[in-house]
Amino acid sequence: MANVTVRIAAILIFLGIVFFVLTGSNAPTSLIPAFFGIVLLVLGFVARTEDSKRRMMVMHIAVTIGLIGFLFPAIRSGKVVLAKYMSGVPIAHLRAVQEEGLMAVICLLYVVLCVRSFIAARRSRAV
Repeated sequence: MANVTVRIAAILIFLGIVFFVLTGSNAPTSLIPAFFGIVLLVLGFVARTEDSKRRMMVMHIAVTIGLIGFLFPAIRSGKVVLAKYMSGVPIAHLRAVQEEGLMAVICLLYVVLCVRSFIAARRSRAV
């Protein structure tokens, strides 16, 4: 899972940089996916250890970061889209909402992959 964490981190970093450039923004908020990606990248490299206890702890921290990376953008973008859709008002910062939605989907995919890996690891230890 450490390699998956590094790959997901690279995708998040790329996402943040692309949307930062696309929006022409000076605000660091468009780089939030990149910040999450940097944290996951560090955790992914730290998880590449032979010590199984340390690897397990680091991966649990990483999946928690991934869960936070799913929940907050999903709630924020969902509320914006729902509120604007109900009122019929166009979305002011569409690219920001798109970025939040993409980050939420990527992080949800990561969390699902991690949970599946944790379940498989637990089953293999039980046998």
